[in-house]
Amino acid sequence: QVQPVESGGGLVQAGGSLRLSCSASGRTFSSYAMGWFRHAPGKEREFVAAISWSGGRTSYADTVKGRFTLSRDNAKNTVYLQMNSLKPEDTAVYYCAARAWSRATMSNEYHYWGQGTEVTVSA
Repeated sequence: QVQPVESGGGLVQAGGSLRLSCSASGRTFSSYAMGWFRHAPGKEREFVAAISWSGGRTSYADTVKGRFTLSRDNAKNTVYLQMNSLKPEDTAVYYCAARAWSRATMSNEYHYWGQGTEVTVSA
């Protein structure tokens, strides 16, 4: 079992960058694939990116591909979402989630969720 905790959100101007971190407690962190989702006001929660338990494979939503990079450091029980070239439409609460072993893009396939960190991108 893991408990994700997000950090790194904030206010940034369009074109800027932020790095979100997700630290997870638990000795078996390296057994979990990790995903990021976001929820903007008036919209449904959407998939952003996911990374395999080893870090060797990643998946990205088309809306962030080429701008966001997901990585992980299993020695530190942490995943990192580097967000570059941010746009106002990236404004949302970003959630980190964990599931055993393989990546997934559907939120209902993740079992453990953090509380979220807010990202606001001004025009």
